[in-house]
Amino acid sequence: MNGLDWAVLIGYFAVMVAIGVWSHKRVDSVSDFFTAGGKMPWWLSGISHHMSGYSAVMFTGYAGIAYTYGVTSFVTWSFPIAFGIAIGSKLFAPRINRLRSRLHVSSPLEYLKNRYDLRTQQALAWSGMLLKIVDVGAKWAAIATLLSVFTGVSLNQGILITGVVTAIYCTIGGLWADALTELGQFVIQLLAGLTMFVAVVLELGDHGGFFGAWDQPELQGHGEPLVGPYGTVFLLAFLFIKLFEYNGGMLNQAQRYMATPNAREAERSARLSAVLWLVWPVILFFPMWMAPLLVESQKADGSDSYALMTEQLLPHGLLGLVIVGFFSHTMAMCSSDANAIAAVFTRDVAPVLSAKARMWGERSGLIAARVTTVVFLGLSMAVATQVDSPTFKDIITVVIKWVAGLMGPIAIPMMLGLLRPFRRSGPTAALTSWALGLVAFWLVNYPVHWAVDGGVPLEYQVSVPLAVSLILYVLIGFAKPEDTPERLAIIDRVNTDGDDGSAAAAVPAPAGESAPAPVKE
Repeated sequence: MNGLDWAVLIGYFAVMVAIGVWSHKRVDSVSDFFTAGGKMPWWLSGISHHMSGYSAVMFTGYAGIAYTYGVTSFVTWSFPIAFGIAIGSKLFAPRINRLRSRLHVSSPLEYLKNRYDLRTQQALAWSGMLLKIVDVGAKWAAIATLLSVFTGVSLNQGILITGVVTAIYCTIGGLWADALTELGQFVIQLLAGLTMFVAVVLELGDHGGFFGAWDQPELQGHGEPLVGPYGTVFLLAFLFIKLFEYNGGMLNQAQRYMATPNAREAERSARLSAVLWLVWPVILFFPMWMAPLLVESQKADGSDSYALMTEQLLPHGLLGLVIVGFFSHTMAMCSSDANAIAAVFTRDVAPVLSAKARMWGERSGLIAARVTTVVFLGLSMAVATQVDSPTFKDIITVVIKWVAGLMGPIAIPMMLGLLRPFRRSGPTAALTSWALGLVAFWLVNYPVHWAVDGGVPLEYQVSVPLAVSLILYVLIGFAKPEDTPERLAIIDRVNTDGDDGSAAAAVPAPAGESAPAPVKE
């Protein structure tokens, strides 16, 4: 990087902070901070939902998969996400929106206390927060790795720089700042992605052209959809995992659905995100698929290939733009995660730990939300410095094995609890499926993995915990139904179309808030 590239990067950071300061004026309540007061237009929610699913892992870990295996990086990652969100646009998005508009909650997990019980809510809240700290730590490490390639700054310095800038704007402006910065980041990554795509296509003239390049020996097998450890079982597992994860199971995407004015707008938001996930990653991945023709990775997993290609192909200025694109993805995801976890802690955990928290007014609640956001980001940055330790192995191991493997046991009670067919599954089913799903993750990743010659294949490491949780949740619901009238009332409220003011009054608002008027759909 030279002075021009640094100017682009510093200018980007300044704009992000300015958006956060401007968004501060729109945050007057806890609801504004966590769900934008239910006033976010569907198109902004859809773009925000899409952007909050990316990070620099796309350009490191998944770039390595694309460099090594080719198009399977799209088939087993972004396609399952697009497919899952498309299904979720009907199945989950409207129901999650009604959590805010009808149950008057500000956290995606807040409804679990009435849907199951307090123990279930706390178990899912604590495990979800801890998993997110690890997940976001991997994202900080990914962007710091890229920054070190281009600038020579150390890993810890890179983590500190990106974390502090993100903390400033998302702490000041809440979900509005997240969404508006994500809109700007979407434009930046659109320009950066197209720039890189065109640069690589121009280079392919010496390698057989756009179509002929696929016949080169360096790309042998790159056109196969399922190769290496990413086979059919892995794809099927990821179709289920991403269905839950990207429709609210990892919390931050749920807030995008809650932020829209009504259920219909939430559905449109999800459809837009699904289309973006189906189309845009192809543009981003194509240069990574072609990378073996253009650069030689210095790392065994190929995770530095995209950064090396960027340095080689782009002039200064455009290089800075693409680096800003890396930052835009990571900061979008990490800021949205920070906001989601702050919602879970201040709305679900703190009132259980402290009687004072149950009495928070709007001002006290906002202060607590902002402090929690900063604390979460600080903890995730501390974890980021350990991502390359023997415990976590590497960035892609954290993202694929830990996050995908642990997400199912946490998300299944939360997501399926919204649906009428699972109304019989109560606290026993939720807690048992959660606990034994976590046990299954530990078994297949450690004792069983060590005992099996060659280890347990990756596809089973991520699929077994999900399968165990899903089967137990359903079977226990039939064996021990716990569909009380109170729980059925909660399910009916999030599954019914139309305005029903009398029923809304039956559902109490969270402590310290007055129940707003029901939102007409």
